[in-house]
Amino acid sequence: MFATLVVATYGRCEQVGRLLQSLAAQTEHDFEVLVVDQNPDDRLATVLETAVATGLSVRHLRLAKPNLSEARNVGIREAMGDVIGFPDDDCWYEPGTLATLRKQFSNDAALEGAIASWVEHDLATGKAPEPGLLSFAAWRRFRGGHASSITLFFKRALFDRVGCFDARFGVGQWLGAAEETDLVLRALASGSRLANCPQARVHHHYLGKPGGAWLLLAQTARRRARGTGAIYAKHRISGWVVLRGLLAPMVAPLLHGDLGGTAQGIFITLGRAEGLWHWRQKRWR
Repeated sequence: MFATLVVATYGRCEQVGRLLQSLAAQTEHDFEVLVVDQNPDDRLATVLETAVATGLSVRHLRLAKPNLSEARNVGIREAMGDVIGFPDDDCWYEPGTLATLRKQFSNDAALEGAIASWVEHDLATGKAPEPGLLSFAAWRRFRGGHASSITLFFKRALFDRVGCFDARFGVGQWLGAAEETDLVLRALASGSRLANCPQARVHHHYLGKPGGAWLLLAQTARRRARGTGAIYAKHRISGWVVLRGLLAPMVAPLLHGDLGGTAQGIFITLGRAEGLWHWRQKRWR
């Protein structure tokens, strides 16, 4: 397995250095790193020079207009690996992460994608992914588990068949999230064989419910929720699942007496409804 790791980065420097240090420490060395730089300056020059000096195979690409999904698509198009992963610029890998993934793909020749464990998220929620194949039916019910883009490792052939990330979704877009959910659903719909690989561990700070300006956080949640609403329409999710998805963010915290959570849930519900309506109005496919 030769892997390509696509790092879309904007506004960060030291964190990129930490990620690259963790990649230099991998016990598996058969990979390249594509840094898709969306910064208007050369803040990464020293960090990248240091990474190359450690022996990493690093290519530096540029994208003038920041767009997370499109930056990853640039990396997919330029990738030389037969497996492609997408660490965020503030992630880091454990030394055996890539070696574990190599073993997973080697043990199942038909496997087209592996989903690693996001350590902090799993610890915070108490819901580590179970080993095994992903179920298309469960994912359409939004009961299939969690797959952040930082945990996705897909074969290049899968992208050749189902396409790249939908650049209308993701950070910086009106549909502020859910690009990875869309990709997983498209892959499963095409018959792709995907499996959880919790032994492969990716680190990324889990913010949970951060402090700060309440309204700003609620607006961020609303923007991200639009992506989920658009997924409902794009993938023609059943009415019952959509209704549950619209009500649960408000009802679940209310039942536990969490008025703050209920208030934020209203913004999430609003965002999901906006994304659903927007997609249908645009008649996108």
